[in-house]
Amino acid sequence: MAKTHTQFVCRNCGHKSVKWVGKCSSCQEWNTLYEEVVQKASPRNTANSKPGHSPKSIHSIETMDNIRLGSGFTELDRILGGGYILGAAVLIGGEPGVGKSTLLLQSLLRMKEVRSLYVSGEESSQQIRYRASRLQEYDGAEQVFVFCENNVDAILAELSGGDYRFVVVDSVQTLYDPALDSSPGTVSQVRECSFRLVEYCKEKNIPLVLIGHINKEGIIAGPKVLEHLVDTVIQFEGDRQGLYRILRSLKNRFGSTHEMGFFEMEGSGLREVLSPSDIFISDSRDKSLSGCSVSCIMEGSRGLLVEVQALVSSAVYGTPQRVSKGYDTKKLNMVLAVLEKRCGFRLSLKDVFLNITGGFSVEDPGIDLAVVLAILSSNEDIPIDPGICVIGELGLSGEIRSVNKPEQRILEAIRLGFSRVFIPAAQVNTKNSKEHPGVIGVKNINELFTGIFG
Repeated sequence: MAKTHTQFVCRNCGHKSVKWVGKCSSCQEWNTLYEEVVQKASPRNTANSKPGHSPKSIHSIETMDNIRLGSGFTELDRILGGGYILGAAVLIGGEPGVGKSTLLLQSLLRMKEVRSLYVSGEESSQQIRYRASRLQEYDGAEQVFVFCENNVDAILAELSGGDYRFVVVDSVQTLYDPALDSSPGTVSQVRECSFRLVEYCKEKNIPLVLIGHINKEGIIAGPKVLEHLVDTVIQFEGDRQGLYRILRSLKNRFGSTHEMGFFEMEGSGLREVLSPSDIFISDSRDKSLSGCSVSCIMEGSRGLLVEVQALVSSAVYGTPQRVSKGYDTKKLNMVLAVLEKRCGFRLSLKDVFLNITGGFSVEDPGIDLAVVLAILSSNEDIPIDPGICVIGELGLSGEIRSVNKPEQRILEAIRLGFSRVFIPAAQVNTKNSKEHPGVIGVKNINELFTGIFG
């Protein structure tokens, strides 16, 4: 007979303890340990548990010609590296109401030739039917099947007898394994249910998508081993009150983790934004206002134009304020120190407020020059020509350093109508100078200031 005992498991990181403590010794979180009954199975011989599995030479392993399955969304395929890999497991997380379920239901409805199963542990079949009926892709959805079930044994039984070629589970925190004496959403349930589903789908070459909840810190809830089990981890971001959504790849065994996808939430579902630069660049920018500049950053293989706004004013209180939204505050302090020390601009007694429009967070160092230009424009109260785009990284000695993929950045800026593009002088070559006479190279901040403000 199997023996049972109790242990305490952290909901945040999965750390196990023999007694309850207020603070987890692994992740340092408070009040995250809960009691769990563990059943110790009888010893068994596992040597022949999976007959037929033996080491193979890597050259003898057979490969498939068509290993990817299109998702129906160009932006989602970009994140995945070209589509779903057969047998791969994808984990999608995001805030409640951001559109995770809508995105995947739309994807299933667009994959009209694929027999797919939508497993829901949160909604009834009538609710899913109503949600699908308001989507534009609802016509011709005979290949999409809905299964409202939480029991992982029942789900695996349906998969084995249903000949499905694609599976979505919404969500993994609602599943439970009857063999475990714990409630759904606990670390052991999430770990065991995910493992069984991933193992089955890899064996049958069925793409599996798991929808996951996130915790108060904004990361996917459950044990960290869940992210190790899957092949791809995608974060779906956006304000529920806003229109735009962003897909980010946090892990991808079959593609890049630097790609991003953009969507717009409408009444009929999610719509792809194929030209995201239009989101971050305002068409109605006032030519008479100072403190606004534009730069082109790279997100994976895509160039994005973003607008930087700065406000520089005299400090009312003793200590000047440094407030930044969408740009690292420590990096802003470094930029201000360079302008003060190397270029002679007196900013130590000024309040500086910086904002990247569109609610976008930028880590690309190529935006440094736009930050500098916006700050100088606001400080001198001189507006910048709306036809100017600046690209470059700022060095600690005031020099402008090279950036990656300058050609793509220049082409994106010119495509959107910018007549002059300032880039690092080291990257001005004969080719882009002849093809685009508006490309101007600058070596340092003083050259940039003179070239723009005269």
